[in-house]
Parts: sequence; C-alpha cells; structure tokens
Amino acid sequence: MTLYPQLIIDALKTVRYPGTGKNIIEMEMLEDDMRIAGMHVSFSLIFDKPTNPFLKSLVKASEAAIHAYVSKDVEVEVKTKTQTPVTVPDGSPSGQTNPYAHLGNIIAVSSGKGGVGKSTVAANLAIGLARLGHRVGLLDCDIFGPSMPKMFNVEDARPYSEEIDGKALIKPIEQYGVKMLSIGFFVDPATPTLWRGGMASNALKQLIGETSWGDLDYFILDTPPGTSDIHLTLVQTLPITGAVIVSTPQQVALADARKGINMYMNEKVNVPILGLVENMSWFTPAELPDNRYYIFGREGVKQLAEEMNVPLLAQIPLVQSVCENGDAGTPPVLDPSTLTGNAFLQFAARVVTQTDKRNAEREKTKVVEMH
Repeated sequence: MTLYPQLIIDALKTVRYPGTGKNIIEMEMLEDDMRIAGMHVSFSLIFDKPTNPFLKSLVKASEAAIHAYVSKDVEVEVKTKTQTPVTVPDGSPSGQTNPYAHLGNIIAVSSGKGGVGKSTVAANLAIGLARLGHRVGLLDCDIFGPSMPKMFNVEDARPYSEEIDGKALIKPIEQYGVKMLSIGFFVDPATPTLWRGGMASNALKQLIGETSWGDLDYFILDTPPGTSDIHLTLVQTLPITGAVIVSTPQQVALADARKGINMYMNEKVNVPILGLVENMSWFTPAELPDNRYYIFGREGVKQLAEEMNVPLLAQIPLVQSVCENGDAGTPPVLDPSTLTGNAFLQFAARVVTQTDKRNAEREKTKVVEMH
C-alpha cells in the first residue's frame, strides 16, 4: 500500500471536534507539515491553547481514524501546536531564540511573473555578495522548476547528509563561494514534479531546517514566480529581512510586479522591499556596444520604483552573453570586467547598502502567523 496526503486527510475528516459538529479539517486544525515515509505518517494538530480539554482525545481519535480508514499498519505520529504562539523581538515563535539567526540577512528575490530573469538575478546576487567577501547561502525555492543546479554548473552533484550534534543534516553544494541547495538535486530533471502545495511546502521546510548552512551573512531565496503557497510557507517559516523584486520594463510584467510588491507590503506579511531590479532594460549587440535598443519598453521599472517609493537597485542590459553564461553555468558576475558582470556586482553592493539601511531603521521582521 502507498500512503499519500489525501488518504490521511480523508480519514481525518471523520474526526469531529466535540460540540461544534465540524470535523478537524473544516476547522483548519491540520497544520501544513505532514510528512510521509513509507508506512509512517506524522502531522500536527493546531489547538487554541495547550490546555484545550479535547487535546488528548482528538489526538487519539485521529490515530484511530487513520487505522480504521487507511490501514492498521500505518505508524501514526500526531504532534500538537498552539494557534497563536508568543513572538519575541527577533521574530521567532514560542518565546524561543530565533532558530534561523545563523542565516544572517534573509533576502527573497521575487517576480510577479515568469520569464523576467529572476533566477539569473538571484544567482548573480549570491555570487556577487560572495565576491564582496560575505558568507552566502542560496536556496532554490522553485520546487516545480528548479534552475540553480544548471546555472551553477553542478547538475550532476548529489548532496549527502552528515551527522551534527546527533542530527542528520544535508550538506549543501558549494560553488563560486556560495552554499547552494535545490530540489533539483533530488528529482529526475526529465520528470515533472507532480506535488500538491502542501507536499511542496513541506519539502521546502526540510531544505531550510534540515541543512547544515553554517553561519551566513546573507541567505538568498530564489522564489517561484507569482504569489503562491511557497511564498506563504517562506514568510511563515523565516523572518525575511527584505525582498528584491525583478521585472522587465514592459507593462504586462510591471502589472504583475505590483502584485508581488503588494504581497510583501501587506500588513500581515510586512516584509520591507529593498528595491527593484529592471532586467533586460535594453538590448546591446556585441558588435555595437554603445547602442541601446529598448525592445521591452523604456524605464518602466524605474518609473514603478518612483511610484512605489522604493529604490531602483539596477538596470541590467540584455546581451547574448547572459544567456550563454547561464546555460554554461558561469554567471556574468564572475567576470566584473564585462558590461553585465560589472552591473551585477554593483547591484550586489547596493543590496548590501540597502540591507544595512533597512536594519538600522526598522525592527527585525517577524515570522507571519496565519492559520
């Protein structure tokens, strides 16, 4: 028998919360942390307080439901959580010290839509920060379309685990001075990843929390395009220092970029925008290095930055070498003597400046608590 999340959820729909007539799924008591390994399943139930009088009985009822409606052979582990843990100034839940303090400044690189070069910007930012002398980690958060293994020329790499303080942790791949991890290392690149949102979110949490990142100055998140479950998982898991929004100058991309900005600036999320990056600002042919052709529109992101009152961090030109470097796994910032390499290195330096400014002027970001 093969277990999968919907089997467990359907069984839990038979568990009623006393006095309400609703089942625990309807009441949104199932946390998004289900893990399945063979015939073992673990998940958490959310309660309003640790002294809830039905806590123990609902845990036992959940175990019984899975044994009755799925299989008696399933090994069930039910954990409990409190709905609204106390937050402390560093943004960590439950009154404990921030478990991700070792990650340093956590920067989310986002875009409203795909195809605007967000992953290219994220890869060059990470390497640029490393070239500036910082300790850098990079997590490819695009579960369904990971691209970092190719961009870093490590497609054949296979991370292994190492035991640290009695716990098995994944050792990230190191390339160009950056510690990097991607779901692309663990799946067949020719096979689509057919996962529901909860499974993708759980995989992401494992890559964050079960990896030996060490002490970092910057932890770069290459997020998927748009706004999705993955973004909610990130803001609910990590106290994100700030976001960098990437867009091309064309109006259709700018409309989606606004949505991305508004998501982070939402009062419940409250992640500062460090600035915008205008990618593919103009096309410059190699044989005419002084010529600029504005094929996607002119300065659209610059105008959006002024409208939203956020900094414009960079305008990256479109040149053939960017595509070639990406495919070859040698990002342009590795050679700052080139036009794009220098643009990306200057961009990384501006991110450092804006991050320092943000940390001096604003409180640390708190992990979002939403149920």
